[in-house]
Amino acid sequence: MGAFHAYDIRGIYNVDFNKNDVYKIGFYLPQLLKASEILVGRDVRTSSPEIFEYLSKGITDAGANVFNIGLATTPMVYFATSKYNFKASVQITASHNGREYNGLKVSRENALPVGFDTGLGELQKMITAQTPVPVENKGEIKTLNAKDDYLDFLKKYQSNYDNLKIGVDVSNGMAALLIKDLLGNKPVYIYDELDGTFPNHEANPLIPENVADLKKTVLENKCDVGVIFDGDADRVMFVDEKGQFVSPDLMIAVLGHYFLEGKNIKAKVLQDIRTSKAVGEYLEQFGAEMHTWRVGRAFAAPKLREIDGLFGGELAGHFYFKDFFYSDSGMLACLIILDVIVKMKQKGISLSQLIAKIGIYKNSGEINFKIEDKKTAMDAVREYFVSNEKATKIMDFDGYRVEFPDWWFNIRPSNTEPYLRFLAEAKTEELLTTKVNKTKEILQKYM
Repeated sequence: MGAFHAYDIRGIYNVDFNKNDVYKIGFYLPQLLKASEILVGRDVRTSSPEIFEYLSKGITDAGANVFNIGLATTPMVYFATSKYNFKASVQITASHNGREYNGLKVSRENALPVGFDTGLGELQKMITAQTPVPVENKGEIKTLNAKDDYLDFLKKYQSNYDNLKIGVDVSNGMAALLIKDLLGNKPVYIYDELDGTFPNHEANPLIPENVADLKKTVLENKCDVGVIFDGDADRVMFVDEKGQFVSPDLMIAVLGHYFLEGKNIKAKVLQDIRTSKAVGEYLEQFGAEMHTWRVGRAFAAPKLREIDGLFGGELAGHFYFKDFFYSDSGMLACLIILDVIVKMKQKGISLSQLIAKIGIYKNSGEINFKIEDKKTAMDAVREYFVSNEKATKIMDFDGYRVEFPDWWFNIRPSNTEPYLRFLAEAKTEELLTTKVNKTKEILQKYM
């Protein structure tokens, strides 16, 4: 069974895992998380009902109760886990992956993520080594409505968007459950019907072709901003009024205008190891204390809680909030960022102008290399540059981030795919091109 990963359980359904595996996962979850009640939500994928059926059967055969919240965004599950004091929850989703995928995102008390190192590895051993024996006093499946309370929570962050023309690509995903309750019917919506076959494009906004229709919508309708969600609505990304995709890490800096500007407070802000150097430099003016950590919710959410950070974000479009149980919500991030864009427009500043003030470096974006011996290849890149230039900072978690006076790079192994990922940023395009080409030359022998 190849579905267990660093952050969650995920793969092609009936290839990487099947209903029997799901049953065993359900059966051993109460024991793993010491929970007599487990909250379960699901996305709209065609395989989700069967997965819910077998997951629930496993949980109830173990003697625990299932609280079914039905179709849900992943952040709705995080919200309900914390608000209703569940010790365990599962969202059935494969997030941004294609229609043939599905998976399980597992959380414990306070919506803390359960990753491979914090429980999923142990769960994998349990389902491999043991045979489930149903108990006599089986649990029950109960229904719980979490949507209304979640909407009430989100509405506290609503602004008046009347002066904004907004384009929204819902990606046929779970954001369709909530978006019109929050933004109304005024925005120009595309692909706003729930459809687990994702007929228009994969629900992954990081792939440029998946954002093409939103860019076109923004330009044709003269929108001030375009918004696009991934499949389970835990991530959100943006397009400016010129139809240009905004690198999601720069939106961490935008959030500073909402949380920090004019408030004269010192706050800790979390970024991942791939985040543009410009973000921290921009947020300095607001008194932010930047903390850098590993990629992925399994690491980011506990770290934000550990440092008692106010907010944070990742290059992949996850944004975390102290006031949201230190968890991520694409919908909450959307509302807050739109609030900033509203206020900027009132000052005569467009989104592209705001981003131009933040994103002052040339950035390569993530470049993937298919390499088996990732560690040796990473070390070779690090060793070459550190021996030939004077590094100002070296971070050695989640691969390496090495900073120099005029440029920096991050090289890290993917936790979910067979790739070595490289990203660099420099003060000039020429310098960036030189460093990227040298890295490709170094890695060529490992490919």
